[in-house]
Amino acid sequence: MHASTLASRTIDTPLGPVLATAHQPHGTRPSLRSLRFIDLDSVTDDLPDGSRDDFLDDVEDHLHAYFHHRDPTALDRLPIAPRGTPFQHRVWDELRRIPFGRTTSYGELARLLGTPGAARAVGLANARNPIAIVVPCHRVLDSRGRLHGYAYGLERKRRLLEFEGAHASLAFA
Repeated sequence: MHASTLASRTIDTPLGPVLATAHQPHGTRPSLRSLRFIDLDSVTDDLPDGSRDDFLDDVEDHLHAYFHHRDPTALDRLPIAPRGTPFQHRVWDELRRIPFGRTTSYGELARLLGTPGAARAVGLANARNPIAIVVPCHRVLDSRGRLHGYAYGLERKRRLLEFEGAHASLAFA
């Protein structure tokens, strides 16, 4: 990837294809801007093809290591640069601290952020998370430990938690 470039690649996962977008501002290292589950029929050609991009090769390798249980923490090492508000970045940073196979609640995340009454604001930040799996918003449950909200569907959230061996009530809220 060259300075000030944006590259993308569709990567197959066991839960469906994802579109990875990388960004490298002038003079910096590349980072992951977004990772979204996609419907192949909805993919557009408005982003450059990243088929020969070293950073996107790394992203793909890290995803395969995660999904094939070779390294469940592989995604923790990917540099990210999502677009969002300062509060959203605080939430997303806290999400990355939730270990593989563990879950938390929106209220607990709000408490950890020093904003105990902001569970709904945390939920909104989760809903706007542009980097699925790597920023593991799927590890957040409602106050009763049930599945609640996921941009890519509750079934996919359930499957991610089962894959990670998370102990939670996997009933739909």
